[in-house]
Amino acid sequence: MPALTRAMKKIPSAVAVGVCLSLFAVPGVAHADDSPTGGGGTLDSSNPTQDANADDKGNLSVTVGTVEFDRSKNGSGASTGALTSNTSWTPPACWYAPMYSPEELQKKLEPIWEAESTGYQWDAEQREKYNAKDEEKGFNKDKSGKGYWWGSYVNKDFPPGWDACDEDYFWVDTGDAPPANIPNAVTPEILAGLAYNEIRVPGTEVTLAPANNTKVNLPTWAWLDGAEFKPVSVTASIDAIGLTATATAEPISLEIKPGTADAVTYPASGVCEINNGRIGEPYAKGKADQTPPCGVKYLRSSGDGSYPLQATVTWKITWTGTGGAGGDLPDGSFGATQDVVVQEIQAVNR
Repeated sequence: MPALTRAMKKIPSAVAVGVCLSLFAVPGVAHADDSPTGGGGTLDSSNPTQDANADDKGNLSVTVGTVEFDRSKNGSGASTGALTSNTSWTPPACWYAPMYSPEELQKKLEPIWEAESTGYQWDAEQREKYNAKDEEKGFNKDKSGKGYWWGSYVNKDFPPGWDACDEDYFWVDTGDAPPANIPNAVTPEILAGLAYNEIRVPGTEVTLAPANNTKVNLPTWAWLDGAEFKPVSVTASIDAIGLTATATAEPISLEIKPGTADAVTYPASGVCEINNGRIGEPYAKGKADQTPPCGVKYLRSSGDGSYPLQATVTWKITWTGTGGAGGDLPDGSFGATQDVVVQEIQAVNR
């Protein structure tokens, strides 16, 4: 099957074996979506090199090079959601990390060769590459416990660039850096990007005063619950090589869009900066004649309907990782829309 053979050489190693499984039903071969994902997908517990067990917080305990996430300091609650980057930045689409011990890779590849599904020439080349005929040293069995065969992992969502990691399995001794010609070999920064993708932040429904129906030309105060809007973080790690990175999201501002041009915002930009850890200021009795530090004033009634007020919080993202690495990642945002009814002030006729 020369056409298939050529195609297989262009597919990432973790995905290539999935193609074999779907086409030829080879036992024990992983599907592509068994690879760890940046979007929090599940792992196939039937795959011996990617076993996953979840605790009551949703943390995965996995083996070898799959990424383990600690979400214990993440945002919680029914209204939490994922951040959207404020730039064109996207989480890593694919990366290389430890995948198999010598014995595991042997168990993975030999059934594929025995099925003769990938062509005699390709099978022969693979057997030679891994020195498969040597029972003691084949697949680097003489180095068991001293390193791993690395392979490619693919974001389960298959974003653009998922197929960039097309190198075949390669060996890395424990403590050594991966080959310099492998640009997507996992680093703390790659782990930070994967952790970023797992961050969940609180919903952004703002508290308004007046609470239910506001009036035309009456300033409406807006604020968010300061107890909920505090830094959240997710840690990603690969224990096999001692790499870890934590991405932290900290709220920095709230932007209000009234949902109509017939309105003014406070401040005029509509962006309420964080002040002393607070977003906006709760309304208190006696402040009716004051200008709110964060809010909106509608100039026209919403009639029989309502205005869709949009509130979006911007979160600053920083990361720290193994060996003192760290830095900034692009800001992210998360918003929500809520309906606001605006009524005319009724005059009293005497």
